Amino acid sequence: MHRTPRLILPLSLVLLGVLLSLVVTSGATGRSEAAPTNTKEPSISYVYPIQVGTDLTGNRGSWKGADRFTYQWLRCNDNGESCNKITNATGTTYTVVDADQKHTIRLDVTAANADGKTTVRANATAVVPAKEGAPTELSPPKVSGQAVVGQTLTATSGTWKGNQPISYTFKWQSCNVGITSCPATGASGTSYTVRSADVGKRVRVKVLAKNSVGQTAGLSDPTGVVESSGGGTGGSVDVNSLQAGQRLVVESVHFSPNPVTSRNSPIQVRINIVDDKGKPVRGALVSMVSTPVVTSSPTPAKTDSTGLVIYTIQPESDFPIRNGYSVQFYVKGYREGDPTLAGISGGRLVQVATRVP
Repeated sequence: MHRTPRLILPLSLVLLGVLLSLVVTSGATGRSEAAPTNTKEPSISYVYPIQVGTDLTGNRGSWKGADRFTYQWLRCNDNGESCNKITNATGTTYTVVDADQKHTIRLDVTAANADGKTTVRANATAVVPAKEGAPTELSPPKVSGQAVVGQTLTATSGTWKGNQPISYTFKWQSCNVGITSCPATGASGTSYTVRSADVGKRVRVKVLAKNSVGQTAGLSDPTGVVESSGGGTGGSVDVNSLQAGQRLVVESVHFSPNPVTSRNSPIQVRINIVDDKGKPVRGALVSMVSTPVVTSSPTPAKTDSTGLVIYTIQPESDFPIRNGYSVQFYVKGYREGDPTLAGISGGRLVQVATRVP
């Protein structure tokens, strides 16, 4: 009986065929999802105090993998919650209107690419006051300390103007990571001891400023994500764990407003400190001074569990307000107790622009 001879292929050709088959198959199944990732939260900058007519500017923050962005301004209650979209407010700027009185304003930034979308919400502005003479926020409340179980956080009231006297009540809140839900912890006063129930959340303080005309709420920025007493959940390192030869790095410095257009309004400065491997450092002292000295210089404070410290500085009478000009600052991160000219300290020169309004 006649048999058809079989074709024997070299092993190299067989393997090539298998590889080509895998390439074709993988191409047919599509790509894995990789929606944009937010690495620094969006923010809102404006010249204090906020009022009807104030121009707000949205900063989209920092992202990985995004190729386009959309924006939506929101009108929220005095806790920065129960937010509703503001009609036709979809650009990077927004001007406060009468309907915003007694509310805070927030901004949703949506980053997109071919694989999906991610939306992150900026922290709330101060409450827009409704009555002349009512307490009006000039700089926001501030929380300092490490967001670690057992550590004590300390709050300031911020600065306010309005009919005197003004009294202040402090209410501590424990927020989800996105700061869209911030229930009260039940604690009051200017200090708060971080609890185990706060792990994985972010703590902030709500200040109620009250005078004979009315009451206005002010919200601090939240802390970083609370860590357990053993640390580790937030990915930061304690400054005291760094060894000789390692350095602190002033990773970023953000001014709000930027550019500065007035000597009468305070400037908020957000400073991030990391080690030479890029990890956030908690407990590092941070100093800053303008050169020449044309603003107040804050008392050095320690970074929180995300390596962040927030200062509010006040321009002095000789602070230059000129188009095309910038004021320079020297910022330094260091460890308490280290020699002034040694240790693990690191510094950086930064600047903020000024502009004639």
